[in-house]
Amino acid sequence: MSLTSGEAGPDDSRGSERAAAAPAGHVPFTGNVTFNRLELNRILNLYGRMVADGEWRDYAIDFLKDKAVFSIFRRASEVPIYRIEKDPRLARKQGAYSVISQGGLILRRGHDLDRVLLVIDRKLALV
Repeated sequence: MSLTSGEAGPDDSRGSERAAAAPAGHVPFTGNVTFNRLELNRILNLYGRMVADGEWRDYAIDFLKDKAVFSIFRRASEVPIYRIEKDPRLARKQGAYSVISQGGLILRRGHDLDRVLLVIDRKLALV
């Protein structure tokens, strides 16, 4: 079996063509999105206060390719009552941070984590 100059073999890579199609200043992000130390400290301070009040009992942290999620549980066997998400793709639009309720309703979204977390602080303080 012979290949002509226009045909590509099975192990012929097309990586150089894909790299040329990407914008000049674009660097693809290959790692997972994470919370930095200050963000995690703020979330865990709120979590610690609510655990001390007996409101929350468990949490989970997921670092995904497109977002980081901090899930808060009343009991470990239930679905999360709140999810705090960081999605860098929304940073220039609606804000990278959001608090999502158990039913999937976005309670608050914004650019500043402290202001976004106030929806949880105020809601539980009033109850």
